[in-house]
Parts: sequence; C-alpha cells; structure tokens
Amino acid sequence: MILSSEDWIAIALTLKLASLTTLVLLLIATPLAWHLAHTERWWKAPLNALVALPLVLPPTVLGFYLLVVLGPKGWVGQLMQQFGLNTLPFSFSGLLVASVLYSLPFVVQPIQAVFSNFDKRLLEAAMTLRASPLDAFFTIILPLSKHGFLTAIVLGFAHTVGEFGVVLMIGGNITGETRVISVQLYNHVEAMNYQAAHSLAALLVLFSFSVLLGLYYLNRGK
Repeated sequence: MILSSEDWIAIALTLKLASLTTLVLLLIATPLAWHLAHTERWWKAPLNALVALPLVLPPTVLGFYLLVVLGPKGWVGQLMQQFGLNTLPFSFSGLLVASVLYSLPFVVQPIQAVFSNFDKRLLEAAMTLRASPLDAFFTIILPLSKHGFLTAIVLGFAHTVGEFGVVLMIGGNITGETRVISVQLYNHVEAMNYQAAHSLAALLVLFSFSVLLGLYYLNRGK
C-alpha cells in the first residue's frame, strides 16, 4: 500500500474532523437523546423525524442548503460578517458544522435507545440520597448506558470518516483545509490514478470492516 504525502494529509485531516465531530455530537446528543427518550409532548415525533432526516436525505441536498444558509448571502453568513467573522463554507469549521448535522442520528439514536430502557427508579433513589443530577449522571446513568455511548461514538466517528457528498459541497477540495480522505480518493479516480485509489479504498474497506466487527463484539457482550 503506497500513500503519498497528500494522502497522509487527507487522512490526518479526516481523523481530526471525525474526532472533533464525535466530541461535539456527544455534547449535543446526550441531553437531546434523554429528552426524546422521556418526553411525551407533541413535538417528540417531529423532532425524532428531524434528527433522523440525514439518514434518508441525499447528502448533496444537505450540503447545498448548508452552503446557502452559511454562505455570504445566507442569514447565518450575513450575521457572521456583521461581527467581522469569515463565512463557514470552504473552511474546516464549515466541514465540522456539516459533519455534526449529517452524523447526528448515528449518535442520538443509540443513546436514545438505552435511555428509553433506563429504570428511572434508580434516579429517584439517588435523589433521596441527595445526589446531584451531575453525580447521578456519572455514577448511575453513564455506567448503565455505556454500550449505547460506545456504539454512538463508534458510529459517529466512522460515519464522519466515510462522508463525501456533504463535505464536498460545503468544503470543496482544498489541500490541508477541507480535502478529506473520501475527496482525495475521488481525486485519484478522476485523475485515473487507480493504484493510489486502490490504496485509499482498501484502507477505508479495512476501517469499515473493523468498525462493524467491533460493534458486533460490543453488542454480543451486552
């Protein structure tokens, strides 16, 4: 397997993007999943559908609307310019925003599933012992939900690594800034450099297989 310096740059950028995306998603998905698991309000079904939308929505559609909203003429882009900030399209920050939105259901749903089966009587018992909500989360909820969190981390990270359409739309193809491994693979194929494409493709196949195998053993050990 022969990898060029540009391939390694793309790999490093992809790992950085996937790590930051997973971290941000855990912070967002945990309270969101808890709310969805326990609320019975009318907005539960629409919110569930909104969270799951990236599962069925073509990634280029999401990338296009992010490009419109975050661009210089979009309301977010105009707001950022008023504060003297650069717009997000064709930047690493833009990739991060797109990746968080596109991988959201892969992190929310596994956590929501374990939260839905959580016995709230354990929390009530903790409260009678004057445990704070933060203490209860780290000493009761998190240990009992570890399989859901581990599944969410693995799926969120792996899904970000495999992104193509949405990152190409919002990030473009800038070396060291937005050219992730999937875009680098596309470049090799477009240049008919199939040997280099085989190297990156084999790496992604091996990574994907390892992720699925790890999830299989993780879920079997429940």
